[in-house]
Amino acid sequence: MKTFQRLCIALLLIFSFAKFSAAQKSMSDVPVFGAQIFIEPGQTPEDIDTWFRMLKENGMKTTRIRMFESYMHKPDETWDFSLFDLAFKAADKYGIQIYCTIFPYTEKTDIGGFKFPRDEAHLQSIALFIEKLVTHFSPYKSMYGWVLINEPGVSGNIPWTDFTKAKYQEWLQKNPQSEFVANGYPILVELTDQRFLLDYNTWFLNWIATEIKKWDTKHVLHVNNHAMFQNCAEYNFPEWRKFLTTLGGSAHASWHFGYFKREQYAMAMSANSEIVRSGAGELPWIMTEIQGGNNTYSGMAPFCPTKNEIAQWMWVTIGTQGKGGIFWSLNPRSSGIEAGEWAMLDFQDQPSDRLLAAAEVLKVIDSKPELFANAREVESGINILYVRQSLWAEKKMASPSVQNYEGRLVGGVMKSALGYFETLSELGINCSLKEFGEFDFTKDDYSGSTIILAHQISIPTEYAPKLEAFVSKGGKLIVDGLTGFFDDNLHNTMKTGFPFAKLLGGNISEFKAVDNLFDVKINELTLPAHLWRGFIRNTSGKVISTVDGEPVATRNQFEKGETLWIPSLLGLGARLGGNEQLALFLAQELKPNFNNVPYFFASQQKDILMKTLQSGNALITVVVNKSADLRRVDLKITDKSKKPVILFADKKGTVSGQTISISSEETLVVEWK
Repeated sequence: MKTFQRLCIALLLIFSFAKFSAAQKSMSDVPVFGAQIFIEPGQTPEDIDTWFRMLKENGMKTTRIRMFESYMHKPDETWDFSLFDLAFKAADKYGIQIYCTIFPYTEKTDIGGFKFPRDEAHLQSIALFIEKLVTHFSPYKSMYGWVLINEPGVSGNIPWTDFTKAKYQEWLQKNPQSEFVANGYPILVELTDQRFLLDYNTWFLNWIATEIKKWDTKHVLHVNNHAMFQNCAEYNFPEWRKFLTTLGGSAHASWHFGYFKREQYAMAMSANSEIVRSGAGELPWIMTEIQGGNNTYSGMAPFCPTKNEIAQWMWVTIGTQGKGGIFWSLNPRSSGIEAGEWAMLDFQDQPSDRLLAAAEVLKVIDSKPELFANAREVESGINILYVRQSLWAEKKMASPSVQNYEGRLVGGVMKSALGYFETLSELGINCSLKEFGEFDFTKDDYSGSTIILAHQISIPTEYAPKLEAFVSKGGKLIVDGLTGFFDDNLHNTMKTGFPFAKLLGGNISEFKAVDNLFDVKINELTLPAHLWRGFIRNTSGKVISTVDGEPVATRNQFEKGETLWIPSLLGLGARLGGNEQLALFLAQELKPNFNNVPYFFASQQKDILMKTLQSGNALITVVVNKSADLRRVDLKITDKSKKPVILFADKKGTVSGQTISISSEETLVVEWK
């Protein structure tokens, strides 16, 4: 009898999972955009109806609603969903799909929501809220998906409540820590807390997903990550794919783009999108929060996007294979820290120029649904990898200096990678930006594929065989800065056993602090580098640059592939001292990768980026000009049989032969067919 019961339960779970899987958003869906509708007491049915009508009239097909338990759960333990029912009925009326953000009770001043439960009673109260919420709203036809939690990620700052401490002790039982490593060296600075945080985030999100699936196996499960350049080391995307159906992110210039100047915000959106795209893997992804309006007193910097920036961000998201996005927000909230901010409607509920600009983009997408539904980013084979242990190590080891050198501050690791990303983008080249564990090291052939490790200061020893396999099978590895300076227990590998000596053809004799900027000369080029210069104790590499007779750059043939090792911070140097020389250097070194793509710039185009997509036999290029001038850009085109058709040009840009003419702040979208 018990065996039969177990079989029935197993079949029920399989059936439920099959139903849930069938609800997954397809990679071949047409991209859709929307804007968050903020629901709060005091709003009238007429207000709510107006906002949904505004979405419909401006071509938007989706919205996101923050489902506040504090507005539903009454002190007498009854539940009143009537305010939010108005929103769902309006969504049904206007054909709008709703992402519901689960937002359990929290303090009135908490605008982002808590990230972990406080105690066991709190956990059970969340479970009850999920049950009440999901069972009530799932039947609506406008119900589309559940956002598990708003913006997970705590920037490494773990809230050490009693509940968290208990979870940590449970985790330690499965992940025991040692005082010493195998070769006898003591572990004096630990990354244990960050390893725990990585798993703790995954546990809580999976717990929420499991609770939802008790009551709803039909709708999409989603989460939006935030502060991606700072928090990405906390996100184990490959594990999240096991319980999510779509992945998302937040991209607010005011909150999240502090590593960039305003003229780089389209670049920031591109880099942010690439991290999410990589994290999603085979799942579809959207940019769940995009800044839609002015922020006055909230955010890290006051800012209001222009109508041109709205179009830029939408097209960059699409150009990175995104399936759409949701602006924060359509209407402003009326009270609290963000009162009167962020909206795409004015205070009289009329469309702003930003909303009207978004509507123009949506008209183009709606006119070519099949083209955009099947669009996939063209891969160049260039992969800029960040290593989460490097980000963890930096937070432990970095400290301000009198000079406040960028390399000594938190952010140097990510900014080094971004230096390469920005430079390649200005060459018109798509490149992936992904965590080391998201790269596929299982292929038989890596010819035409490149990995760039830019100042990734901590690399686990077990990664060495993966990199050796990649290069031995034809891949190219470019290493700069203090990459591999520490292992994942923060030992200096150059002293305790350098695991990359065979692959790179040597070891480091020492690093020397030089200056904020200094020169590295390679291939008749003079590249700016930042702060530290490494000197190589060469064993098998070909020396390509020296200082005072000592090697400072080598090239090493390793079976079918090669490595290029420059232990100075070129990526960060390019950000601080100009990237023109790095652009010339990469154009030389990565010529095979450039030949992988159908279009790229004939020369570096400062403050211009291009994303290239393929859809069936057609190609799509998205070009954004963030410079102050009208620019004429020559393309390198490998297939000249395709003819250009302009799909979008918000300042009348043109294409003539292989030359693009594009105005300042313009986005030009071209179909080549």
